[in-house]
Amino acid sequence: MRVDISKKNILGDGVTDYTVALQNMIDMLSGNGGGELYFPAGTYLTGSLYIKSNITINLGSGAILAASGNDELYPVITQDEVPGFTRGTRRGILYSIGEENITIKGEGIINGGGKNWWNSGMDDGERPRTVQFIRCSRIRIEGISIINSPCWTVNPICCTDVVVSGITIRNPYESPNTDGINPESCKNVRISDCCVDVGDDCITIKSGLETDILQKQSPCENITVTNCTLIHGHGGVVIGSEMSGGIKNLFADNNTFDSPTLNYALRFKTNAERGGAVENIYLRNSKVKSVGNAVVHATMLYDVGRDGSYLPQFKNITIENLTSSGGEYGIFMEAFEEVPIPGLVFRNVNISNVGTDIRALNWEDPVMENVTINGKTYPHPVETKILGVPVPGQRIE
Repeated sequence: MRVDISKKNILGDGVTDYTVALQNMIDMLSGNGGGELYFPAGTYLTGSLYIKSNITINLGSGAILAASGNDELYPVITQDEVPGFTRGTRRGILYSIGEENITIKGEGIINGGGKNWWNSGMDDGERPRTVQFIRCSRIRIEGISIINSPCWTVNPICCTDVVVSGITIRNPYESPNTDGINPESCKNVRISDCCVDVGDDCITIKSGLETDILQKQSPCENITVTNCTLIHGHGGVVIGSEMSGGIKNLFADNNTFDSPTLNYALRFKTNAERGGAVENIYLRNSKVKSVGNAVVHATMLYDVGRDGSYLPQFKNITIENLTSSGGEYGIFMEAFEEVPIPGLVFRNVNISNVGTDIRALNWEDPVMENVTINGKTYPHPVETKILGVPVPGQRIE
């Protein structure tokens, strides 16, 4: 069943708040087994809409679904609704819990009305995400553009089978905590062909805060990130810092990073309060045109650093076919002495015009093949001591 909302006396005048009318239509379609709600060209003001199973939201060309400036239309998510979800976040503009088969698509725009929230004095834990689905399955977000998110932009939590394809996200570079795409404790996620230009991290894989440790937060696992263009922001493809449940099986391929105000291209960040293991990470064919700080950056000292009882882990990380120019560091990776980084592989890496080649702390038997930084090949000896008399044809150790 397909409903064109303009046929139901919902007009995109940019003035009238249609929260109740739109929610009634979603409920009606759901009651009939599901269907598509089509928005023609126009600007439609709304508060938080609860998207039910088997519903498609189709934003046509020229359609703008715009967030109302009334914060009462975005109720706070309670512990009763989502046990273990401790942030006190308000409901997203498009929001759902425990539903399935949801599609958000089209050529139109969702305007999160971020300015109403950025200057409100609320911290990032209280501002709504733009699109937020919790414990849902079979989610598709395709083609749309999202601008001016109040906080994180697309934030599936504990969801399975999520596809985010061909979307564009643009939040002002100065906007606070406006991450682009943040799957949290999700399973089977595909992110492809997206353009992300934001005020914080572009694509971030997460799995829970330190306050979620006792809730046994699930890992975020089986994620692909391909053919994306990542522009302004703190980090391009990022793991953490919320990673108490761990991150595993991430494959990122053929992504482009392009802005001197992008601090890091590939980044891992955690601390001893959050713990969690980052494992089986494969980053390939990364084209880094420019970054401000480090091309590859990993630290266990993020925020509170060693002040905690849950030591994190980084292991089995492969980075290959990486080209980059510019930045303060080429490769910056540091771990605690008790949990060094095993299974670290750099292959076919060429980084130029960086201030410092490498910051390596507590790497365990790394493999470096065809790695060149600032014209120097790695690994190379810092000093050499030869025992015995060299003999032609024999190996020197």
